[in-house]
Amino acid sequence: MAAESTVELLAVRVAQQVVVLSGLEPLVRADVPDAVHRMRVAARRLRSALREYGGPGHGLAAELRWLGGALGGARDTEVLGAALAEEARALPAELAPEEIAAELAAWTRHRSELGRAAALAALDSPRYRALLGDLGDLTVRPLDGDGLPEPAELVAAARRRVRRRLKRARKAAAGPERDRALHEARKAAKRARYLGETLAVPKLAGRMKALQDVLGLHQDSVVARAALRELAAQGHAFEYGVLYAGQAAVARAVERQFC
Repeated sequence: MAAESTVELLAVRVAQQVVVLSGLEPLVRADVPDAVHRMRVAARRLRSALREYGGPGHGLAAELRWLGGALGGARDTEVLGAALAEEARALPAELAPEEIAAELAAWTRHRSELGRAAALAALDSPRYRALLGDLGDLTVRPLDGDGLPEPAELVAAARRRVRRRLKRARKAAAGPERDRALHEARKAAKRARYLGETLAVPKLAGRMKALQDVLGLHQDSVVARAALRELAAQGHAFEYGVLYAGQAAVARAVERQFC
């Protein structure tokens, strides 16, 4: 394939995801279920495509990273809280499972409200409006793609990036260092997955999604354990400790596959 094919594929991807992103804003404001998640995914897909352009796309990619972070708080808390509450209800009766689940529900509501406020503040900001304007300009005048590798080269580079990150994770010391390394490998897999979608390489996208999902279990455990330590400091330390042990077991199971 000629280099122009890469440029065309990236430009189409960007244009599609700009439409998706802007179309989801009113749904996020209306608190429609799953709208925040979908808008965040659109921001990630856009960011991934722009990063493949290299230097010219880095500025907008950084702004999309900011937006994704602003949108993430509410969604991440809801998912984490629901998962932990479900685990709490499975605790033995002597550990007051419903009481622990109720505490987790209250914690989730509070954190979700803070996250939603942060998301709406971002959407109301001049920074977001400027980002939308820049993205709109990009759909009319795409970035110059001179010198971009062909799709096959981008795919090969993405696979190498994932392999390098997994190798680093295998060499990392157990604990926070390994947690960070596996998280970086997950991000590389996600970027490769989105690249596979962009370049119409379903085999790459499918394999990287599977890898992303497995590594996501580990990252979810890291986040869950941090939340459980915070909750345990406020009471019911033993009960939250039991949940913590369960999350640590999930992390160890993933680490055995890669480390």
